[in-house]
Order: sequence, then structure tokens, then C-alpha cells
Amino acid sequence: LERDMMLNSWKVVWVVLSEDGLEFFKRKTDNAPKGMIPLKGAVLTSPCQDFSKRTFVFKLRTAKNQDHYFQASHLEERESWVKNIKRVITCLQGDRKFTRKSTRRSIRLPDTINLSELYILMRDQEDGVKELKLEKEKRVYNHCFTGGTVVDWLISKDKARNRHEALMLATGLLTEGFLQPAGDLSKEAVEGGAESAVLDDPDALYYFADSGFFCEGYSSDEDVILKEEFRGNIIKQGCLLKQGHRRKNWNVRKFILRDDPAYIHYYDPTKGDENPLGSIHLRGSVITAVEFVPEAKRYDVDGNLFEIITSDDTHYFLQATTPEERKEWIKAIHTVSKTGK
Repeated sequence: LERDMMLNSWKVVWVVLSEDGLEFFKRKTDNAPKGMIPLKGAVLTSPCQDFSKRTFVFKLRTAKNQDHYFQASHLEERESWVKNIKRVITCLQGDRKFTRKSTRRSIRLPDTINLSELYILMRDQEDGVKELKLEKEKRVYNHCFTGGTVVDWLISKDKARNRHEALMLATGLLTEGFLQPAGDLSKEAVEGGAESAVLDDPDALYYFADSGFFCEGYSSDEDVILKEEFRGNIIKQGCLLKQGHRRKNWNVRKFILRDDPAYIHYYDPTKGDENPLGSIHLRGSVITAVEFVPEAKRYDVDGNLFEIITSDDTHYFLQATTPEERKEWIKAIHTVSKTGK
């Protein structure tokens, strides 16, 4: 989260740490950053106590005395950002170049390759990689393609000289988040740590990160298609207080968290688990503890609050019964938001 000082609000941003600054984007797939914070001469403050109602905040003050505030979703994430930003600041003070392990170096991509530009070409409606509806192992994958299709396209467009080079390029696109694995085979390749995380295989499926991908599966018990959002394993369930979006009142709701795809559904606890009142798609969401929620004290709701901000910038405010329960929910939802599709 980044604080917009002009609008006096917090917004979800995608942040990239470079050798001399902090670039932030509205979306991961954007070509140009919304802005860049130069780190030479900057001072980092963490933890930042300027916002008593928010946790995991750190502040960057530039050499021109401009303040920028960022909030991580959990302590480990904040500490990782703080550590690496301080390394960049230290390197700049000593006129040294900040280096870190890069995807490009680890898979030996030429410096002339621009993965962002390549991704835009692949997404072209007329001349790019065609998104298909494919059926594999009693599942229907929508808006996806095979690893072999990516390889063939890269070679046909003279982006690679052979299939090995094409696989390295495709692996770069996947590692940087432009491509995502869609099926069990492709996910196993990513987790296995092989040289090429993308498989040149007709059964290895992938999709574009900003596509309308979704998967449907045939039930083994019934010859019907189940809604994909209910197919994940249940990771956690229990009752929480939830703030309404319209009336801003608070009601007890039963929540069921599923892992893949990453969804949390909420129900009226007096009416069972058949028909949810709503669902939250957690992929790409930010989950963080908060100490203040507008309109909460009016309903005597105070303490153990946390917030879910989805990828489309929808805010959900929830309350657990204890600090330990809040911590458990935040950890579980954060994990699912990172690992599930």
C-alpha cells in the first residue's frame, strides 16, 4: 500500500526496487511507472509511527525532504523491503552499484530482450498467442494455451532461434509474473526448480496474468460442472464480524477460505453453507491489520480489526475475536492470496 498525500488515502501499488530508486506501478503489467522515488540521499524510517491506526508502515524521506509512506501486508514483508532499500541507499552513498540475483542473469537472457514489450506482442489480439478453451483431466480451462504454443509463437516471430531459446524466454516471462501456470503439470514444473520452468508439452497449460482465465471441473459424483471457485481445499473457516458495504453496519458472518482458486466465501451462520452471501477473490489481494475503521466505533466495534483490499481496489473490513485469531486469519488469507490463482 502507498499513501497518496494529495488525496489523503491509501492505494494498492506494484513496487519495483531498482539500483537507484523505488518505482511504483498501478498494475504489475503496466509498462510505465506512476512514479519513481530516488533513493540517493534518502532516509528510511521503520517502523514509522506517523499513523497510529496502521501497522507495518515505513517512510522514505528523499534528499529533497519529500515524504513517502508504504504499508506492507505483514511484518516479514516489511522487513524484507526495509533491508533491501537500505542496501540500495548504502550503495548509493558509497558510489557502488546495488546488485541482486536477477531472473535475467539466472536464466541467461540477453540484455536486448525486453520482457514487457514481448508480453505486449504476445497479447496482441490479431498476431499474438491465441487463448483457447482446453479440456484436460475432467477440467475445462478457459483463456489459456499450452507451453508448446508459446514456443512455436516465439520461433515463428523470430524471437528465438530454437526451442531451447524459446523455453528460456518463456521461463523469463513466467518468472517475472507475465505468464502463470494453469494445470497440475505446469505447476509441478515451476515448483520443481528445473532450468526451464515452462514445459514444451501439450499437457502443460499457461495463461496471461491479466487475462480472464478461469477453470471449471466435472464432478466425479455428478455429471455437472461445478463452479471453480468452490473447488479449492478448505484452509480455514470460522465466524468473523464483517462491515457492510452500503449501510456500514456490522454482522456476524461465517467465512470459508479455499486455497486454489483463492476465494473466501461468507454466509449467514443461521442458514447453513449452501448459498453464500458473497465471495472475495483473493488473488493479488493485500491483507493487513488495522487499528481504525470508519463507522466502527459507532457500532461498538473496536480492536482485532483487519482489512482485505482486492486487486480491483475493493475494501473489506473484518474483526476477529482475539489478537491471536486475527493473526491466524491474516496469515492464512495472505498465503492463499499468493499461492492460489
